[in-house]
Order: sequence, then C-alpha cells, then structure tokens
Amino acid sequence: MRLRGVWAACVALLACVGAGQALAADRLARIQASGQVLVCIWPDYYGISLRDPRTLQLSGIDVDLAHELAHELGVAVQFVDSSFARLEADVLQERCDVAMFAVGVTPQRQQVLRFTRPHLASDVMAITTRSNRKIRSWDDIDQPGIVVAVAKGTLHEPLMRAQLITPETSHAREQEVQSGRADVFMTDFPYSRRMLETTDWARLVTPPRTYHITSYAWALKPGDDVWHQRLEQFMQAIKRDGRLLAAARKHKLDPIVVLD
Repeated sequence: MRLRGVWAACVALLACVGAGQALAADRLARIQASGQVLVCIWPDYYGISLRDPRTLQLSGIDVDLAHELAHELGVAVQFVDSSFARLEADVLQERCDVAMFAVGVTPQRQQVLRFTRPHLASDVMAITTRSNRKIRSWDDIDQPGIVVAVAKGTLHEPLMRAQLITPETSHAREQEVQSGRADVFMTDFPYSRRMLETTDWARLVTPPRTYHITSYAWALKPGDDVWHQRLEQFMQAIKRDGRLLAAARKHKLDPIVVLD
C-alpha cells in the first residue's frame, strides 16, 4: 500500500511538471488568445524606453520595436514598468512576456534569464560635473578617495574597484554626483546622451580604449523554446529588412546598433 501511495504521488508530480512545461511552452498561443503582449520596460531609459513626465508618452528604440513586434503578432502591446533591480523577479514571475529595455547580457543574468541575440552594444562611460577637478580622465576614476555612484542592479556595479555607492534610482545617482557626495557615476552610451542633452552641468568621461563592451538584448523566462524562437525570428527580420537600423537612427543610437 505504501509503495502504491508513493507511485501515485510520483505520477501526480510528473503530471504537474508536465502541465507546467506545457503552459510555459504555450506562451505564444496565450499571447495571441489574449490579444496582447506584455512588455517590461524601464521608463527612465533615454533613447530606449523613456516616459515623458509631462505627456506620459513613451519613446525609444525598444518602445518602437515592441510596437513592431505586437503588429507582427496581431496583438496590442501592454507596457509594464520595471527596472534593472526588479528585472529578474518581473520576468520570472511572469509580470511580462519579455523585457525590452536594452538589457545587458551578463553572465549573472544568463544564469537565470534567457536572451535574444543582441541588437545594441555599448561600452561603459562616466559622467562627472564640469567643476570636478579630481576627474580629468578615465584613469582618475578607479583611484583611492574617488567615490563612484552606480545604479543598483545595473551591470556597472561589479565592474568598478573604487568606493561605491549604489542608489536605487538613476536620478538618485545623478543627484549624488551633482551634490558632490560622489565624484562620478557610471553609465552607457544612451544614458550619457541624456545627460549631455538635458543638463548644463554634466561632463562625459570616456575610456581611452575599449573598457567593457556589453551586448544588449531582450530577456525572457527560460524554458519556452517556441516563444524564444519567435522573438529570434523577429530580431533576424528587423536586422535584415532595415527596421532595426531605422529605429536606431531615429533615436541616435546607430553608433551602437548590432546588425549581424
């Protein structure tokens, strides 16, 4: 009787696992049945997925491409606010079907998330103030006494050896530098454009040679080959037919677009 009970429990467990796998593998069908695709974005990412605080309108390369994806799928797009700090939880807990906000492909994230092929790639850059006399060049950053701000959860956090502060938001990171509590904050090509185009105090500091190129892609929950293949098919198509390059040029990101 005991063996029969154990056998029944095993059968039930396998059935649950199989049902879970089938549900995961059926995401594309569920998207089409529901009539909408849920797309996670970070709404503060200049050129990528930025929400205008006055009009609440979204703009950026991944916003445009999310609309293109939804059009191809024959559904509407529903944007879900996320962030790099919440990225893994939001994707794994299925708050969205895919995260489309130029997610850096790092070894740590690859352990828990699945990625499409990259569509952008950026080196690390730094922003300091025009009045900061301690930071003249890239080599001045990783030095004793220099305080570096990095947004919590971003790929820049493990790269720096200097004294770090890790504020929760990008705006807090900027405030740390502008107030003088930090000397510099680390960022990438798209966000550096925001600082130079929208402030009068920011000064860009770039590495004299390649420092740490990171590929950016879209992230999804592992285990769904059909959905991943559909996203890969879409990525290949927009690279081949010029839609990716056109979107990159529209948002002045063509220097970092990846077309191969």
